[in-house]
Parts: sequence; structure tokens; C-alpha cells
Amino acid sequence: MKKLIIPILLISFLFVGCKENNKQENTLQTYFSYSNSSDILISSHRGGKGYPGYPENCLETMQYIKKHIPNALFEIDVAKSKDGVLLLMHDNSLERTSTGFGRVDQNSWKTMSQLKLKDDFDSIVDFKIPLFKDVLDWAKKENAILTVDIKRSVDPEDVLHFIEKNDALKQSVIITYSIKTAQKLYKLNPKVVLSVSIRNTEEFNRAANSGIPWANMVAFTGTMVSDSSLYNKLHKKGVMCMLGTLGNLDKRAAAKGEHLYREWAKLGIDVFATDRPLETQKALITHQ
Repeated sequence: MKKLIIPILLISFLFVGCKENNKQENTLQTYFSYSNSSDILISSHRGGKGYPGYPENCLETMQYIKKHIPNALFEIDVAKSKDGVLLLMHDNSLERTSTGFGRVDQNSWKTMSQLKLKDDFDSIVDFKIPLFKDVLDWAKKENAILTVDIKRSVDPEDVLHFIEKNDALKQSVIITYSIKTAQKLYKLNPKVVLSVSIRNTEEFNRAANSGIPWANMVAFTGTMVSDSSLYNKLHKKGVMCMLGTLGNLDKRAAAKGEHLYREWAKLGIDVFATDRPLETQKALITHQ
């Protein structure tokens, strides 16, 4: 039976490692290797959103979520300023989530560093746009894992090199939207762990023939529930299945009952990418 394990044990396993496997360099691959006793994980979409006073893509929001879910994953959006600084921001423009104006890639970091963030209720808070480097440093210090969504204006190769430079490969799963991008990143660093879209048999076969080892993949199975046969095929390859409940499925659970998260878990979901991390955690641990 899958369950959310005691966080101290999880962190000890991830960053100390089993003595029997101490020759394996990339413990992130071990962490995301599926077994029938694998633990259900929660990935907080955009670092956490939808909670009053806590904006998306905000370091303080991630700290807040981690206090409640010590082993949470954090999906973050990496953008680049006009002067080439990597920072966290989902939108192309600044208006919705900050006190700034204009496109992110047409503003300097000096300008954006002075802005304040807004939560989902349009309230201005005293938190600032975080540097990607500061989030990587926090993840290393706090043993947190990030799933890194790279905006279209940013070269994924640059982000991978930045992660390497900051010695944060063990904290970072890079999200890819095409096999071509995944192959490029794997070729650059065979230790990288990638989120790869595998929503159906065609995409499963494409991944299987990509030359990327299954051990380097986490399967993003989409934002709709697939047939359990897909999850079974991925599990047989040792691959964890991530379901994006963000959006419609989260809304369905909020309206019809949190028990839906448990039903999806029984189908074979290993990671929930959700806009409701606290509610999802409560639903899953209440009925272990």
C-alpha cells in the first residue's frame, strides 16, 4: 500500500542513501524509481498558489508549504530578465503577479528586484520576486526537490548549466515538452532527471525509443486521468507517474469530495501536481 512516509526517513534516504547503493552518484534517480511500495508525493504547482497572502513562484510560499508538507516537491517557472538574470515568474508580463508592468524579458533585474508580489486574490504582499539561484540555494539547504518549468524565452541548456554550476542537480527535475528537448538535455548530462510527457501509448513508445534510460524519467501523464494500463506499463519500467490535477481535476475534487485524490492514487498515480497541495495531503494521509 502506498503512503506518505515519515519525512525524516524520506530525507535520510534521499540525501544519505542506502549503503548498498552508495556507488550510485545521482540519488535523485533512486528517489524517483518506482516500486510497489513507492510513496505518494505532492508537487506544489507554481511553488504554491491559491492561499491568501502567499503568491505563486514565491520563496516564502514554498517555505510555508514545506512546513506543512516536509517532503513536498515544488514546481517552479524560470524566466529571464532583459539583462540575463534567471528568476521565478510564470507569465510573460508582470502585471498579474507583481506591482510591475511590461514584459519580464524587457525589464532589468534591478527594476524587478524592487517589485512586490501579489497573491491570487490580487493583494500586494511584502514578498519579492525570487532569484532562481536563491531558490536553488534554499532547496539544497532544506533538502527540497524542484521541478523546473522553463519559459519559452529561456534556453533549457542555459538552465541546465546554471543548475550544474550551482551544484543543484540532485534538487532539480527539469520539465520537458518534447522528446527532442529531453534528448538534448540528457546528452548534455546523463545524470539529469527529466519530466517527460507520456500521456498515451504513442508517447510511451516515443519515450522508449528516445535513447534516454527510463531511470532518468518521471512520466507526466497529463491533466486528465488515463487508463490504468498506461500507469502499469510505466511502473513495469520503474517510472513514477505524475498526474496534473491542477485545474479541472482539483476543481472536481473540491466540488465532489477529496476522496477523489485517493481514487486516482489507487489507479496508479505516484505524484500529484496540484494547486491544492495542503488539501491533497490531508486527503491522502487521512486514509492511509
